[in-house]
Amino acid sequence: MGQTIAEKIFSAHLRDTPTPDNMVIDIDVIMCHEITTPIAIMDLVDKDMDRVIDPDRIKAVIDHVTPPKDSKTAMQAKIMRDWARRQNIKDFFDIGQNGVCHALFPEKGFIRPGNTVIMGDSHTCTHGAFGAFAAGVGTTDLEVGILKGVCAFRKPASMKVEVTGTMPKGVYAKDIILHIIKTLTVNGATDMVMEFCGPIVEAMNMSSRMTLCNMSVEAGATSGLCLPDKVTAEYLWPFIQDDYASLEEAVEDYKKWHSDTDAQYAQTLPLDVTELVPQVTHGFKPDQVKDITELAGERIDQVYIGSCTNGRIEDIREAASILKGRKVADTVRGILTPATPGIYSQALDEGLIKIFMDAGFCVLNPTCGACLGMSSGVLAEGESCASTTNRNFNGRMGKGGMVHLMSPLSAAAAAVTGKITDPRSMMQ
Repeated sequence: MGQTIAEKIFSAHLRDTPTPDNMVIDIDVIMCHEITTPIAIMDLVDKDMDRVIDPDRIKAVIDHVTPPKDSKTAMQAKIMRDWARRQNIKDFFDIGQNGVCHALFPEKGFIRPGNTVIMGDSHTCTHGAFGAFAAGVGTTDLEVGILKGVCAFRKPASMKVEVTGTMPKGVYAKDIILHIIKTLTVNGATDMVMEFCGPIVEAMNMSSRMTLCNMSVEAGATSGLCLPDKVTAEYLWPFIQDDYASLEEAVEDYKKWHSDTDAQYAQTLPLDVTELVPQVTHGFKPDQVKDITELAGERIDQVYIGSCTNGRIEDIREAASILKGRKVADTVRGILTPATPGIYSQALDEGLIKIFMDAGFCVLNPTCGACLGMSSGVLAEGESCASTTNRNFNGRMGKGGMVHLMSPLSAAAAAVTGKITDPRSMMQ
């Protein structure tokens, strides 16, 4: 019987099977940020085990609250900074070089097809876009990963999500994944790996694939995965060109991670997107999703464009296409946070930042702060935000605030009108 890509990755990294349903696997990349990692660091110090399995396998960043907003967040950053120096972790990104982890680390070329990746962050699944198994873990598992380079998971069951049809005007990867979550519910993919495939996914760039995988956890999945192909190899080429004689050779090599034609799936979800329209959340669960036309006209106080879901250059371009020559409504605060310094710089070079500023947006440095209501865009009680982030939990962006998840295009349209708006009516 054939194997899925997840099963192939687990087989290649298997260290032990303590029970038939549990597997201990070697971890290629251990990612760390300043919210969950300091607890693990201090516990290792207290146990007189202040060491790491391999400093080259660890990638660390200060990204959730940066620069620090108070003494507590400054101390979290200091613990990370001192630890990175003490352990000789060269891939540590401090203020000025830092960015949102799940955008920065792919940009740096740290992920390869077939890799195993963990981080104390639920949206680590983003990196599955590269054909890697990437999962968020608790601090205890992260601590074991830092010290021993292994992590335990249940034997992977996979869900095949096959996306077909023709992409309609104004519909993007964010709309597709929101519709998938609505279809499955927040528990629909629990303990499974979501394998995204089909001609629509094959035609997507890496940014869109990362958006799909990023929100797979909102359907309960352990991880999301895309099969590595030419699009993957082209993105990684600056980092892998010394490993392969040609791009074609890399593409051929990556096929070893493709799921076999006779692989067994726990579930298959077919999705034809031809008739799909822009999507938006309501309520406080990611599966509470409606067509944007159903919520059109609802008041918006803030628009936030950024995050590990939709803060990449492609997302900024989409939003700018709506904002160019237009102004933010008087009743709206518009906030743009490019996800990395590189994206920020590119947006400057392309004139996109000027478009946002001319429209009346506040442009911030790369940070996760607003997404989880810690800084740089927190909502007041009773306010609502049109957001390109990934969670609309009660209080997520501020106590008593409402978050409407949507695409960058839809968020930009809301910024101009001051209310939830079908962006197709404003497209050139």
